[in-house]
Amino acid sequence: MFKYAIVRKPSRSMIEGISEAELGLPNYDNAIKQHDDYIEALKECGLEVTELPAVEEYPDSCFVEDPALMTPHCAILTNPGAESRRGEVAHIADAVRKFYDNVEEIKSPGFVEAGDIMMVGDHYYIGLSERTNQEGADQMIAILEKYGMSGSVVEMSEVLHLKTGLGYLEDNNLVACGEFLTKPEFQKHNIMEIDQKDSYSANSVWINGTVLVPKGFESTVDLIKNKGYKVREVDVSEYQKLDGGLSCLSLRF
Repeated sequence: MFKYAIVRKPSRSMIEGISEAELGLPNYDNAIKQHDDYIEALKECGLEVTELPAVEEYPDSCFVEDPALMTPHCAILTNPGAESRRGEVAHIADAVRKFYDNVEEIKSPGFVEAGDIMMVGDHYYIGLSERTNQEGADQMIAILEKYGMSGSVVEMSEVLHLKTGLGYLEDNNLVACGEFLTKPEFQKHNIMEIDQKDSYSANSVWINGTVLVPKGFESTVDLIKNKGYKVREVDVSEYQKLDGGLSCLSLRF
């Protein structure tokens, strides 16, 4: 069960964020309204939410998941593979240290963005991507093992981040699409297949028994509800324009 969440208010500079989505520029005012509803959804799931102020010099800084990984035993400040995002780590560090005595760091030449990391119990799957390299994954696994956890790497080629195409819903249930449907490392889980046209909704988030699902993907909502989960839809369409999803917008621990 999670108790806390950290989020960051979107900056007006978000329109300059990294994106390959080709969905147009986000509307800032609408993004703020969606972010407020996202925070409300986190609170509905029983989380105490800390909202950090916007950081205008970092357009992607509302995606707080990437610069830190929060585990039950330690927090790990990452080293983002996107050069324009590396300064975000210093801006999240103080908030992380308020909750954790044990804070570790990934060092260059290792690069990790936590959007490439999926937690399943005490094990962490780490996707190798354009943003996360083998050296970064090796450092991450060494830190996890130091605290009695484990990690393994996942080769991937089709998506930006591991959790772009995966969402672990606890109880051995995994929503997945694309290349992840046939990955050997995930076959021990009950794979709930997301149609490729609805691939954005694979980034759904389990929080204390409720699954947050991007608004507008009814087949995914039905799939998850049919497994017995309570679903809360959240409109994050403005963040989709920046290649961001539900998990990207918060640190949950």
